[in-house]
Amino acid sequence: MTTRVWDYLPEYEKEKADILDAVEQVFGSGQLILGGSVKGFEEEFAAYHGAAHCTSVDNGTNALKLALEALGVGPGDEVITVSNTAAPTVVAILGTGAVPVFVDVREEDFLIDTDLVEAAITERTKVLLPVHLYGQSVDFAPLRALADRYGLKILEDCAQSHGARHHGDLVGTLGDAAAFSFYPTKVLGAYGDGGAVITSDRATDQALRELRYYGMEKVYYVVRTPGHNSRLDEVQAEILRRKLTRLDTYLEGRNAVARRYEAALGDLTGPGRLQLPGTNEGNTHSYYVYVVRHPERDRIIEALKAHDIALNISYPWPCHTMSGFAHLGYAKGSLPVTERLSQEIFSLPMYPSLPEAVQDQVIAALREVLASL
Repeated sequence: MTTRVWDYLPEYEKEKADILDAVEQVFGSGQLILGGSVKGFEEEFAAYHGAAHCTSVDNGTNALKLALEALGVGPGDEVITVSNTAAPTVVAILGTGAVPVFVDVREEDFLIDTDLVEAAITERTKVLLPVHLYGQSVDFAPLRALADRYGLKILEDCAQSHGARHHGDLVGTLGDAAAFSFYPTKVLGAYGDGGAVITSDRATDQALRELRYYGMEKVYYVVRTPGHNSRLDEVQAEILRRKLTRLDTYLEGRNAVARRYEAALGDLTGPGRLQLPGTNEGNTHSYYVYVVRHPERDRIIEALKAHDIALNISYPWPCHTMSGFAHLGYAKGSLPVTERLSQEIFSLPMYPSLPEAVQDQVIAALREVLASL
């Protein structure tokens, strides 16, 4: 059997009774759209973060898009972010009519290089959109200082960082609003799609609630400003409510997997060799994915196939190099660190229910392959 980077089935076997009970509860409730499960999840997810408001939506991409719109982003505006991210970050910006402006990332942690942000700010800049990539927070203080100096909003992309902390504060509570994805692979994953935006600004939350429901405030058929149909499904909301109570346990499991990798592979690291993910001072990592780096990445991945181990790359094609974003005008070489990383990074299996025996097989195979290079 091929070893995969992620597998929900071991977790499902442990939680099956609760997951099926959640489905039965919703189906027997008499309300399938925007009912008690959605309301309960929004309240509980906001409370987990110490935020005043949470608006759930149908997926993480729309969480970003609607959050940008709620923050006043529209055609002609600019949003500063990174190219080393999943394409939905960029798709969401373009969906508002705004223009994504890319800055490079840092060699040591693959996160936005805050030293480069100010030079990218123009009179059209409206929002800074940092991505807390792979489960680790960006260095937030410099972004907050820039936002305050230039009168900008900050929208955190927390799709990969549920439960991560920055100097004790949960990511999602650092900016003006934060967008989350509950895609099944996420640290807090649904059994389908889902997303949410948290904020402590009442006006932003009110705008989000209208935007997700066609632009209606309270009365059906009365549209104030044209919006979207972006509601979180009751079934997914109830499943997420149950799983939210186990989020800290999931985080502990992911960190345990990361510690085992570090203990087993730490002696193979060094310049020009394997690079394991670090945790920046003041951060608590949630290890959405366990991204390592090696200059011979492609040879390693190919060799591991002989051991029935299939690994993932997050991400092999930076957004600015994709044909769908060619109109943004970023030439090859314009983001050198991002482009170099895309040739060297790959992900080892990471999920809290990863069996130790499977992890040991991956470690043994990787050590064998590295020894043969």
